[in-house]
Amino acid sequence: MAAFESLSSRLQNVFSKLRGKGKVSEEDVNDAMREVRLALLEADVNFKVVKDFIAKVKEQAVGLDVSKSFTPGMVVIDIVNKELTELMGGTQSKLVKANKPPTVIMMAGLQGAGKTTTTGKLAKLLQKGNHKPLMIACDIYRPAAIKQLQVLGDQINAPVFSMGDQTSPVDIARAGLQHAKENGNDYVIIDTAGRLHIDEELMEELKQIHQITKPDEVLLVVDAMTGQDAVNVAKSFHEQLELTGVVLTKLDGDTRGGAALSVKAVTGCPIKFAAMGEKIDSLEPFHPERMASRILGMGDMLSLIEKAQSNIDAEKAKEMERKMRTAEFTFEDFLEQMEQVRNLGPLDQIMDMLPGMNKMKGMKDMKVDEKQIGRVEAIVRSMTKEEKQKPELLNHSRRKRVAAGSGTTVVEVNRLIKQFDDMKKMMKQFSSMMGPKGPKGSKGGKKGLKGLLGKNMKFPF
Repeated sequence: MAAFESLSSRLQNVFSKLRGKGKVSEEDVNDAMREVRLALLEADVNFKVVKDFIAKVKEQAVGLDVSKSFTPGMVVIDIVNKELTELMGGTQSKLVKANKPPTVIMMAGLQGAGKTTTTGKLAKLLQKGNHKPLMIACDIYRPAAIKQLQVLGDQINAPVFSMGDQTSPVDIARAGLQHAKENGNDYVIIDTAGRLHIDEELMEELKQIHQITKPDEVLLVVDAMTGQDAVNVAKSFHEQLELTGVVLTKLDGDTRGGAALSVKAVTGCPIKFAAMGEKIDSLEPFHPERMASRILGMGDMLSLIEKAQSNIDAEKAKEMERKMRTAEFTFEDFLEQMEQVRNLGPLDQIMDMLPGMNKMKGMKDMKVDEKQIGRVEAIVRSMTKEEKQKPELLNHSRRKRVAAGSGTTVVEVNRLIKQFDDMKKMMKQFSSMMGPKGPKGSKGGKKGLKGLLGKNMKFPF
């Protein structure tokens, strides 16, 4: 994840030094903590938060009888992981549910933080849980704010309640809530106005809406890219409005990400959601423990598995695995597999969830080129059914036809076919090598693997 990229790589460097040590002295811990402190400050984490964090980790690390533990370096990393998780809230903080529907969620935040878009994303997330959200358009000041909400509503097929921009937001909120009760909407999300900075007038209006609707949740939408400012904004809003949670947007931006680490500690408000991209379904529940593990380079397999479970057809996956093992894998299967992977979302985000991915040589800078994937798909789609099943039929004239049909060149078509062949060979070798009982003879296994994953093995995208 881009938000913590530099922090992540710095921390991993610190820990790789510790990992290799048979014994960890107090001095080693102190050196490591000095580095960690610098890394956190550079990532724009609040100064006081960093100070407390380091003190807590040191206390535990130095007090431990590290010499007796199995791998002392790992113990320190484990402590940092736990403390980092605690810093971001410890456990996932779920949305509150009202005893009697509808559950009212009020969205607040400065202009430009992504409040309206987040309102749409949250509605979409609630729909996935079989709820019927109603969005209320209470931002009557920003031109086109109401229109934007209506467009989002159409996009996800969720109702939007609006009374134009001539009625007071307090009256709109009151009427919208009544509308939800009459129409069986079990969640109400109120999109309120923002300003470029916090002022009396705005706060007064938000307090009135709060009084009228008695929200179960007051979520502050904060742009993670604003760094320390984000934390200050959260603090001021919290003092005036009593927030129940924070939504961090633009966490996929190329920022230092310190806001995410400071918000909970400074305001006491849990981060409930994080938006990882532009798409309407890019809002994810925020899991502190997974985020900590991602920052420390341990990957986030849980989120990846959840994504896969909700987007990949298990039966198809089983069948695909069998085909790969028996090398019956055709271009048709290849297409189907690309579709399934595509369903998981942007590939570089998926890569980020794999443990140690940023450690692997070359992988760190490997940007997945979505355009290239499109070209590969176009080539395969331009083949006839027969050609997809039996690539050996593709002689020169057929390859020319495929290139013309897919708007690519014969060179690209040839390259793809060659890569596909290599891939099949590799799978065949791989499955024979793994055998029914796992890798055969360690020597052969290693040599075989090295040969397989040699210089020529490149993915087709």
